[in-house]
Amino acid sequence: MTTEGRGHLGRILLIIGRLALAAVFLVAAYAKMKPPVSTMPWSVASVKMSLSMFAMQVDSYQLLPPAAVSPAAHLLPPFELFLGLWLLSGIALRFSSLMTTLLLGGFFSVMVRTYALGLEINCGCFGPGEQLGAKTLLRDGSLLALSLAVTIGAFLVARRRSGPIPSEAAPAVQHGD
Repeated sequence: MTTEGRGHLGRILLIIGRLALAAVFLVAAYAKMKPPVSTMPWSVASVKMSLSMFAMQVDSYQLLPPAAVSPAAHLLPPFELFLGLWLLSGIALRFSSLMTTLLLGGFFSVMVRTYALGLEINCGCFGPGEQLGAKTLLRDGSLLALSLAVTIGAFLVARRRSGPIPSEAAPAVQHGD
């Protein structure tokens, strides 16, 4: 495969990875903010209720002080929605993918800590009802690896587009008289 062909394949894989991560964040945000009962209409009150229920899952990780649980639970899903839309747009991909990698790294480390402590809790990753276990760790570890690959790819593509870094001026060559 030629260098040009590898570059084209890399860009296609980068787009696929970016769209997959965007979908994951959009689905996760939706699952946390959707009305808790299927017959309940979407409203500010139903979203607040869903986020309050999500706060219980955040609290079950036993990581944040009680005063920080509700603000974290109310800010995280809208931020996931924003991050999913940002990834979907492809604008400033280096930064959106880096933010995604940092966020997923944080999520994964908290999940590993909680699993190691033996806490039997709901993950809260995609709404209520998902038990934290080896399967969720494998899934979220895979998402972290994908996000890291997208971030590296985004930085490499940006580097290739900007061209080679100019070296310092070469010393003048003197020709003999």
